[in-house]
Amino acid sequence: MEQWSLGKKIEEGKPINKSPAMRVVDFLFDILQQIALGGAFFVVFYIYIAQPNMIRGSSMLPTFKDKEYILTDKITYKLRQPQRGEVVILQSPANADIDFIKRIIGLPGDSVSINNGKVYLNERELSEPYISVYTPVFPGGFLKEGDRISIPQGSFFVLGDNRPGSSDSREYGLIPFKHIIGRVVFRYFPIARAGFVTTPVYAGN
Repeated sequence: MEQWSLGKKIEEGKPINKSPAMRVVDFLFDILQQIALGGAFFVVFYIYIAQPNMIRGSSMLPTFKDKEYILTDKITYKLRQPQRGEVVILQSPANADIDFIKRIIGLPGDSVSINNGKVYLNERELSEPYISVYTPVFPGGFLKEGDRISIPQGSFFVLGDNRPGSSDSREYGLIPFKHIIGRVVFRYFPIARAGFVTTPVYAGN
């Protein structure tokens, strides 16, 4: 039985005898193909789907600790807007090469103020069970004690959970949606603290 391919006659049943060197070359070529495919998959995954991050610093204590590893979902915000309470990775307003981790507090259309160490959202005190410290304002920062700001469309007010030790919207102002990279969905190291990241429900807000 014969078959034709690209105008050349190929006879079945006659295997080509390859030298040991050629077999080594074929084997290495197969490995390189697998590496290239794996690399391409990783690039697509990293750019469009999700990315790993390592926490640096203490701005999200006690929720996230220094040197913990998390996974950031980059798909969700292509389908919907961020929701209050979600933890996000965002570009630093001062340096696009640096990423911050913060929590979404104020959404477009909300008003935010800070009085006596407490956060007020739409003129109601915000109950935040994930923090254990007060919320100060910083001299020379964007938000002054007692001032109430309104959040325009396309912008968000973010805070770190470790309020005295976090640089966030109190200092550098509102965050444009385009600066939000993705939503933190999973902590995978250390193993003892591994698990999905939950979003709090804010009563009355």
